[in-house]
Amino acid sequence: MFRSIHPFDQSVVAEFELMSARDVENKLARAARAFASWKRTSFAHRSELMLKAAALLRQNKDEYARVITLEMGKILPEALAEIEKSAGACEYFALQAEPLLADQSIVTESRKSFVAYQPTGAILAIMPWNFPFWQAIRFAAPALMAGNVGVLKHAPNVTQCSLLLESVFQQAGFPEECFNR
Repeated sequence: MFRSIHPFDQSVVAEFELMSARDVENKLARAARAFASWKRTSFAHRSELMLKAAALLRQNKDEYARVITLEMGKILPEALAEIEKSAGACEYFALQAEPLLADQSIVTESRKSFVAYQPTGAILAIMPWNFPFWQAIRFAAPALMAGNVGVLKHAPNVTQCSLLLESVFQQAGFPEECFNR
């Protein structure tokens, strides 16, 4: 069991069960299975879902900012700005991932050479507490748009933020194991 502690008054915000090693292994196995199909989704479909995630962030920004403030002590205007910045990143990668990841011809001694970007699998992100939405989004948005899946290991004191992020991606329509914590 671990606790999320309010940084101002030291009150217990929430308590959470620790995952067992078996729970972690199961989560990673589910992420690997999700990758097998997610890597074949089109940029158009990924983009549609990422734009929905951006809309959800903006739609619920007051709630998300309140949780940031509660868990890590950021003042409300800064927490609102963090949510806005996160939504903007989702939009940017939704619209720019395909051209950024397009095959690129390069000049070599060979007759034809190119660089191809391909998804690599489940990406584990271990994130700090100080920008609980932004740090996670700046990893998740490009990773998901590239066809990877994401597993977030967030700082324990911002566990509610990680739960909200997981919910954003699920509500946007991403397959359940594409982004999880």
